[in-house]
Amino acid sequence: MTVETGGREERLRRWRLVLGADGEDGGTGGPGALGGADAAMDRTLAALYGGEGAGAARSGARSAGLGGSAPRVARWLGDVRSYFPSSVVQIMQRDAIDRLGLSSLLLEPEMLEAVEPDVHLVGTLLSLNKAMPEQSREAARAVVRTVVARLERELAQRTRSTLTGALDRAARTHRPRHRDIDWDRTIRANLRHYLPEYRTVVPERLLGHGRAARGVQKEVILCLDQSGSMAASVVHASVFGAVLASMRALDTRLVVFDTAVADLTDELDDPVEVLFGTQLGGGTDINRALAYCQSRISRPAETVVVLVSDLYEGGIRDEMLRRVAAMKSAGVQFVTLLALSDEGAPAYDREHAAALAALGAPAFACTPDLFPQVMAAALEKRPLPLPAE
Repeated sequence: MTVETGGREERLRRWRLVLGADGEDGGTGGPGALGGADAAMDRTLAALYGGEGAGAARSGARSAGLGGSAPRVARWLGDVRSYFPSSVVQIMQRDAIDRLGLSSLLLEPEMLEAVEPDVHLVGTLLSLNKAMPEQSREAARAVVRTVVARLERELAQRTRSTLTGALDRAARTHRPRHRDIDWDRTIRANLRHYLPEYRTVVPERLLGHGRAARGVQKEVILCLDQSGSMAASVVHASVFGAVLASMRALDTRLVVFDTAVADLTDELDDPVEVLFGTQLGGGTDINRALAYCQSRISRPAETVVVLVSDLYEGGIRDEMLRRVAAMKSAGVQFVTLLALSDEGAPAYDREHAAALAALGAPAFACTPDLFPQVMAAALEKRPLPLPAE
């Protein structure tokens, strides 16, 4: 077989897997029937993306390709994990839940043991939390715990190092005591006052570290919209909340809301408990949530409020905006994140976002990688590192 022939057959094989069985005789030059592992992979794809499954998705019924049996779906999930990398498995799981209405099957322990844990699966489990039977609860917690542990490993070290530096810089002063002078920064800032004849720098401006009181320097309030569309953001924000709470220089409060408000600060040492304390779905009353946050602010000039919401307000819009304006006038650093996730551009209320921007509180989507920089800028009262449009 020549290299050219081998390359052509590989391309035809890939097209056959993309097109499914309909591509065999459709006049597209398909390679015909598949065999071996390719045939098994094709059956796995057809169960989810075949014509029957697509029709089921349009009609609202389940596909016969997977059926309503938890053992059958669990076997299918095992096949998916055998043939595809983890990133593809997560996409196919999400499609299976959305296209084929498999959410209720996630209440089965056998299903939960077969799935590939990821942020979106955690969001689905949390939305089913209240309907979850007792025998499935521990399996669901194991899935959530796996995802949370992975996120903590990825996010904690960078967040702590970034914010520790920001807190140190925020405590610096231009009138330090002698023992608190930062000589490296002072010399760099005064190089223009170098006197060559004396081979010395005249330090007209001293830079140093302020002698902040022991303990808490800043207060942070994370205010999370727990409507269904914010699931991935709630997962990431809960992990970040736990990381921030572990820093003794920060006094961190976590508030979640729909039409009611819940303060989960006492659970921040365990983000899994935080997540199972949320109730994804329902309405949204941002004004009520901000009223609660505002009542917990004791040192406005040393406080950062982070609202994570798509801004679809069901409460009193004008009062919500007045609260934001009042907090900012008092010295609070107010940050609005339309999403805290790796997803694309979120859906959000553009009118409310524009109104907040007019108050000096721009609303923008934020990835988990960018969040430490956003928090550092807020703690130092610097302009926020807004993502590119």
